[in-house]
Amino acid sequence: MGIPHPEVALILRNSQAIDFSYLVQPGDFFSVYPHLYNLKLPTAKSLLSKYPAKPKFILDVHLGKLARYLRRFGFDTAYRNDYQDQEIVEQAVRDKRIILSRDLGLLMRKKVKWAKFIWHDDPQVQLKEVFLRFNLDQYYPGQESRCVNCNSKLIEIKKEEIIERLEPKTKKYFEKFKYCQQCDKIYWKGSHFEETEELLD
Repeated sequence: MGIPHPEVALILRNSQAIDFSYLVQPGDFFSVYPHLYNLKLPTAKSLLSKYPAKPKFILDVHLGKLARYLRRFGFDTAYRNDYQDQEIVEQAVRDKRIILSRDLGLLMRKKVKWAKFIWHDDPQVQLKEVFLRFNLDQYYPGQESRCVNCNSKLIEIKKEEIIERLEPKTKKYFEKFKYCQQCDKIYWKGSHFEETEELLD
């Protein structure tokens, strides 16, 4: 039937489930379905292999804001604004990452195993797309974050170690901080943290 598409979850031929190895015959009638949020197919019927762990992503060059959101909520998200398509595919295969892209041609490459086409322009709506598609709410306990700039895991750091770098109001109102060893960036649960929590809710 051609190259498998990573968004196709079910193909019915004359009301019977088939896979991509089927050879099309005259008079065949096909129904093709994407992943459906509210319908869980039996493993034998689904054409999409289940991702084996907490999702990790790699995003194309059009999705920088979405990458920052996913990192903010603790998801390992590879992104650069100069990625080439072949580089994205090779890294996705090597690191077992899910490709998120607005380029259908990229997603239809033969080596692509896990992927999602991003339909919307608005990064907040894109975030909702990804959370729904991969059930990400089960992996976010409300605490974990990564550096939104470089994707590194954040570590806890004592206030006295970085107090000279803090603004007066930050010194006064906040006691717990996290630190990116790669970017030398300090994080705390300020207004932006609360705003993104509300967005996710």
